[in-house]
Amino acid sequence: MSSVESDSLFPELTAPSAASGAGAAPAAPYQPLAERLRPRTLDDVIGQRHLLGPGMPLRTAFEAGRLHSMILWGPPGVGKTTLARLMAQAFDAQFISISAVLGGVKDIREAVERAQSVAVQGRRTVVFVDEVHRFNKAQQDAFLPHVESGLFIFIGATTENPSFEVNSALLSRATVQVLKAIEKEDLLALVTRGQQTLGCPPFSAAAAERLAAYADGDARRLLNAVESAASLAPKGASEIDEAALERALGEQLRRYDKGGEQFYDVISALHKSVRGSDPDAALYWFVRMLDGGVDARYIARRLIRMASEDIGLADPRALRMTLDAAETYERLGSPEGELTLAQAVVYLAVAPKSNAVYKAYNQVRALVKQDQSRPVPLHLRNAPTQLMKGLGYGREYRYAHDFEGGFVPGEQYLPEGLEGTQFYAPVPRGLELRIGEKLAELRRLNEDAAQGEQPDV
Repeated sequence: MSSVESDSLFPELTAPSAASGAGAAPAAPYQPLAERLRPRTLDDVIGQRHLLGPGMPLRTAFEAGRLHSMILWGPPGVGKTTLARLMAQAFDAQFISISAVLGGVKDIREAVERAQSVAVQGRRTVVFVDEVHRFNKAQQDAFLPHVESGLFIFIGATTENPSFEVNSALLSRATVQVLKAIEKEDLLALVTRGQQTLGCPPFSAAAAERLAAYADGDARRLLNAVESAASLAPKGASEIDEAALERALGEQLRRYDKGGEQFYDVISALHKSVRGSDPDAALYWFVRMLDGGVDARYIARRLIRMASEDIGLADPRALRMTLDAAETYERLGSPEGELTLAQAVVYLAVAPKSNAVYKAYNQVRALVKQDQSRPVPLHLRNAPTQLMKGLGYGREYRYAHDFEGGFVPGEQYLPEGLEGTQFYAPVPRGLELRIGEKLAELRRLNEDAAQGEQPDV
């Protein structure tokens, strides 16, 4: 359905708009605080300085009058809808908002008709699609001809990586602007602004810090919490302290806050318990994270990382286990899906450990970053044309499957100057024990070939 979707806002620290100037119309009493504080101009926006600061991409587009199609990618409550509305306002364009959660092709068709009706008057249209990743391929493709014809400017908002969730055809016609979570200083400023607008007692420094940590970079979440706490503040109180905040927000305010020091300490404890092969401690810290309000999807991503960083090829099944656990959680949700994550935690903890791939990868990255661009050896190059064949591309390449054991003794695959360099050193544990034995045998065959001996295969 077409609508104007609400998002967060980041106003400058000035006097509250509800109190600015005689005769100013008071905000409607039913309006949420986040809506009452929504920025009305680009200069009112707080945060996103990497996009809106002097000389930055969106600021330049505004100042130059060059509005273009784009994808706004960022976490919830960072101002995606607000920026889209401000863009339309700045260019005096018609603003049409579609929710991909509730809308469909009918809404797209209506948006096209509305854009055509104002185009004859010389007015532009901005079509904003919230949660654009929820539209399927056919729905996303429906925008393409109208974006290409210039009928309207397309702005999509998503919390998911557009590289995976937005059709490549649509993505190629739009720039991707990455919005960041709102920084702590800006969140604290919003606490003050919200308190002033509501006329409630000020928040103590500790309570404000707690709110900022609880919001986790989401300004809308912060302002909703400020409004809830203010509505339940004790009458006559001189300030709203942590105790009052906890009474007002209850279960919403967890025992530790994502974004705070304790949050990262608990993550570190879980990772090190898995690495240290202690399933009991790993389970404890896993449950502590869940109890602290951490999104189980975030924990799943951390487990996938652990499977590659700390277990690797010592037990390749660990990676599949964590991927399956993450997929199962997506299907079951909470709390049922949390059990499969617990299963993955225990498996990772008891699995054989190896960081050999992790170390080898980092070594190669460091080398490539500081090294010259070494040419690909001629015998490894592709030769699709006669000219390339004449230049020696692919000449003397030996096809491994033509040799006994599927291995060519003495063949060189690294570029000149790096022959014989070894990055990957498997550990004597789990499957890597056998991998190490295999590599040792292959290296012996290479040494024999280098010495002119007949390979024993």
